Amino acid sequence: MTETATDLAALHGEELVAALRRRYDVVDASLECKGRLWELLRPRSAESMLDEEAFDRDGRIPYWAEVWPSAEILAERIASERRGAAGRTLLELGCGVGLLSLVAADSGYRSRNVLASDYYPEALDFVRANAWLNGLTEPRTEMLDWRSLPADLSTFDRVVAADVLYEPEHTDLVIGAILRTLAADGIAMVADPGRPTAARFADRCERAGLVVQRERTPLQSAGLTMTIDVYSLTRGR
Repeated sequence: MTETATDLAALHGEELVAALRRRYDVVDASLECKGRLWELLRPRSAESMLDEEAFDRDGRIPYWAEVWPSAEILAERIASERRGAAGRTLLELGCGVGLLSLVAADSGYRSRNVLASDYYPEALDFVRANAWLNGLTEPRTEMLDWRSLPADLSTFDRVVAADVLYEPEHTDLVIGAILRTLAADGIAMVADPGRPTAARFADRCERAGLVVQRERTPLQSAGLTMTIDVYSLTRGR
């Protein structure tokens, strides 16, 4: 039997993992972060998750199905915050299969203080499954549309996002989501591999009243050397 999306939402742990394996063509990926090996179940390819009806309706492309290099760099940053994370809250925008949220939950933020969000409900099922695969309690998950954020959405001490500046319109949408969800004394971190669409990101952030610091970090991934930009954002005083 192949479970529907509603069925998957009701499953947890081993049952959820087994159901995802039945429903999708998946691969078991692994990634090392700060001495810990993370096991990540994900779709074999983003193309296999493409929904033509959803694409025609709102341009939806399943970028969430990949673990992007920017997420590796940002995961290292989050893992390094272990000592200062206790009691803090964290929101991941565009969580995909959940690497950043899981690293946060393992690094002192605690699962109950982490909210993994994505535009795709399928992504949230993979986040919950990957929590179980890595021996963690499921973080909270929520489907969020950056164009229409819910009025009751909380603010967070940390807001993080990796490889979310795919399209030109995403720049202002991400900035708007950060302004809406970042606590007064919070820090947002956005990582990007230097996409052309991110060229004006820092300038747009500053115009919106955010203080921007950019660090450039080299990364070896899949035999290639690339540079990841990490933008640290705080509210202007």
